Amino acid sequence: MRLLVVEDDPDLRFAIAAALRGAGLAVDVAADLPAADEALFVTRYDCVIFDRMLPAGDALDFVGDLRRSGQMVPILFLTGRDSLTDRVDGFAGGGDDYLVKPFALPELVARVHALCRRSGQLRPPVHVLGDLEIDTARRQVRRAGVRLMLTGKEFAVLEILAVHADQAVQRGVLVEKCWDEMAEPNSNVVEVLVSQLRRKLGDPPLIHTVRGVGYRLEAADPAG
Repeated sequence: MRLLVVEDDPDLRFAIAAALRGAGLAVDVAADLPAADEALFVTRYDCVIFDRMLPAGDALDFVGDLRRSGQMVPILFLTGRDSLTDRVDGFAGGGDDYLVKPFALPELVARVHALCRRSGQLRPPVHVLGDLEIDTARRQVRRAGVRLMLTGKEFAVLEILAVHADQAVQRGVLVEKCWDEMAEPNSNVVEVLVSQLRRKLGDPPLIHTVRGVGYRLEAADPAG
């Protein structure tokens, strides 16, 4: 999943991005609304996190414009304003969730995952391909009943492949969804990570290279 964090406090922005990246998510950042507007124009995000009060104004007005334009990306507001009226205004203005500062970073990560699941972009919550089970809610993977220990980034790539099981997923799609703007698109990060995934998933192999395109996840042939 790829996220956008819009926060003008550099320390908090860094902490939020680090926590989300640590959970295997791709994170772009913006310090103000004009930068957020540009990012949303060029990139399709799975979730956007907005600080309510930004240098160019209240993000609530910006989000209202987004909703009126048909932009339905899940949105989580961060704010120090915790009155009932503020929370109601946040939801009425187009927000999907509302987290009051100070907050625990693990809670923020959990809420982001929940928002993306509710958006319907990662249905079903449990993917089963033969003896492989991917539980997106618990962030757990099992093969033949044995739990596999994957890194956050490995899980993110496997999840995208599972959503498109039996289909070829372009390498560029994996880069766009699982790495952020800090990644070098011409590097071999995808190939290295897929190699690690194959080793952890074991035999018979489940991830297949589609020459000139990318990768395909499919259930192992029980006969062979």
